[in-house]
Amino acid sequence: MTDITDTHCPYCALQCAMGLRRVPQGVPRVVERGALCGKGATATAVLNPGARLTRPLVRGADGELAPADWDEALARVARGLSGARERYGADAVAVFGGGGLTNEKAYALGKFARLVLGTSQIDYNGRFCMSSAAAAGNRAFGLDRGMPFPLADIPRTGCVILVGSNLAETMPPALRYFTELRANGGTLIVIDPRRTRTAEQADLHLAPRPGTDLALALGLLHLVVAGGRVDEAFVAERTSGWEEARAEAMAHWPELVERITGVPVPQLREAVELFCAPEAAMVLTARGPEQQSKGTDTVSAWINLCLATGRAGRPYSGYGCLTGQGNGQGGREHGQKADQLPGYRMLTDPAARAHVAGVWGVDPAVLPGPGRSAYELLEALGGPDPGGIRALLLMGSNPVVSAPRAAHIEERMRSLDFLAVCDVVLSESARLADVVLPVTQWAEESGTLTNLEGRVQLRRTAVPAPEGCRSDLAVLRGLARRLDFAGWDEGFPEEPERVFEELRRASAGGKADYAGITYARITAEGGVFWPCPAEDHPGTPRLFLDRFATPDGRARFTAVGHRPAAEEPDAEYPVLLTTGRVLAQYQSGAQTRRVAELNAAAPGPFVQVHPRLAAAIGAAEGDRLVVVSRRGRAVAPARIDAGIRPDTVFMPFHWPGEGRANTLTNPALDPTSRMPEFKICAVRVERE
Repeated sequence: MTDITDTHCPYCALQCAMGLRRVPQGVPRVVERGALCGKGATATAVLNPGARLTRPLVRGADGELAPADWDEALARVARGLSGARERYGADAVAVFGGGGLTNEKAYALGKFARLVLGTSQIDYNGRFCMSSAAAAGNRAFGLDRGMPFPLADIPRTGCVILVGSNLAETMPPALRYFTELRANGGTLIVIDPRRTRTAEQADLHLAPRPGTDLALALGLLHLVVAGGRVDEAFVAERTSGWEEARAEAMAHWPELVERITGVPVPQLREAVELFCAPEAAMVLTARGPEQQSKGTDTVSAWINLCLATGRAGRPYSGYGCLTGQGNGQGGREHGQKADQLPGYRMLTDPAARAHVAGVWGVDPAVLPGPGRSAYELLEALGGPDPGGIRALLLMGSNPVVSAPRAAHIEERMRSLDFLAVCDVVLSESARLADVVLPVTQWAEESGTLTNLEGRVQLRRTAVPAPEGCRSDLAVLRGLARRLDFAGWDEGFPEEPERVFEELRRASAGGKADYAGITYARITAEGGVFWPCPAEDHPGTPRLFLDRFATPDGRARFTAVGHRPAAEEPDAEYPVLLTTGRVLAQYQSGAQTRRVAELNAAAPGPFVQVHPRLAAAIGAAEGDRLVVVSRRGRAVAPARIDAGIRPDTVFMPFHWPGEGRANTLTNPALDPTSRMPEFKICAVRVERE
């Protein structure tokens, strides 16, 4: 028997394979199975009991959190949730999940909200990740799977346009696919307002003004049409809606696009030449174009470029989204999103409701309708109006740091009648809770996650959890029993594989069909791509090669036009702020900020400014800068760098306190995806 357990990294959506070697009376050691970044290599540090929660905490009469036993803690949560429900109604109780939860947890959380609590108020932080790309993919292709092809296809294409992704820092092991692409003679175009580590690898770097990616895509499509590069046969045979989309693109001539974006016309022409010259090409987007109040339309414009040039539904071509969170893909497929049921079924579809209700053994009429999206849910917390939310169960998320207009959201969380948080560590959000439940983490439990390719993978238990911790599934089971849910025993098992077996039945026939995926198959095959409707089905690594998932099998163009960001610079706030991640930290930093090696590499927030802007405000390297928006102020040291536009500053969003970037960000929502505009807001910058 080996002392090494094969599993996967707990961080981003690459879900890199790793081995964990057991160490007697100590945390396990990481054994690399492939390339791992620094976060993956140090992931076991958070397994140390000194770095995480090991006992429930309950807020006492003195206002302080103090250790409690599990019976007391779960009883307190049950009273808090049921009390709000009885006094104000079912929708006064909300559930907020996370894109890092396993498929089993996401499924059980959605079922718990809708059956046990009877609430429509459930969403998750994945709404902040790739919801705009999902909405655009659904309306173009009839199906949302972040990447409709494996990562291994990237080196075999001719050109990749990478829009708004700094994957050299956010998911470094993925960079090798692009290195191989260039070694094979392909080209890489990176679109980013900053000259990032990723942009330094590019054959062509376009640096548009933040918030103008939509105009840029339209300008490239204009040049495709004007240059006679449209694949007329593909457009005629496999798409619909081209004439309307073409007309919109032709209104965005190159010189106009240069004025809007700041990208010179010769660079626009070069990008079109590089993209159209090879037989196959891809466009991949990330949070840059997606986290905008027009993010869905922006992604649609990039999809239009792929469709017009025949770069979709063919081998080594297509549009894809680089999912960020570990289970950002699977996390929204199985029921923790406000409008969805398991299998990517929609709550408003009577057939979908009937199918899932049948699996759950209830009348479809019992299932609530769609609820609020993530930011709207958070903004409704503690609200005085009759529709406000008075009690919240928070699982796998830290909105005090990660939500836009974060100071306001922190205030709303403090105003709740009751807050319960399930987490591995005492995050900034957990510190506000009435009850904190210490849950197991990645190496202490089994469960499936779906990576950015749509490949369902299995994490395996490598070490026992500390005695005082329980799994999220055990928490939901315990709460269902204490809330007198009649089906708690069979309906909420603690064993992940039992939950997955039910998930398979609930997803059967849906767009995200997992019916043919089993733990045994995942182990034997190294992961299985959905849709996989039967156990003898091979899975689907590549989508859309024969037809798209629309009723008529055709991909749909969407006619979109450029419009400004929700908040443009003015005399009072003359500079644009954009946000993102750094190599050594992850998401809200709740876990990575507890790892000494990572903190040494990235010890705190900063403000990246161009030398010209630094000179204008009289700032030197390391000076404390005050960044002010209409929502608040943040303070962090200056990092002077010519690799950013002079009209733009950048802040990473991993830290709380005075350097919290999301104090500044704008919660203006995309009308389709309900994605907040994290990536653009107007600020002023001055020395402290």
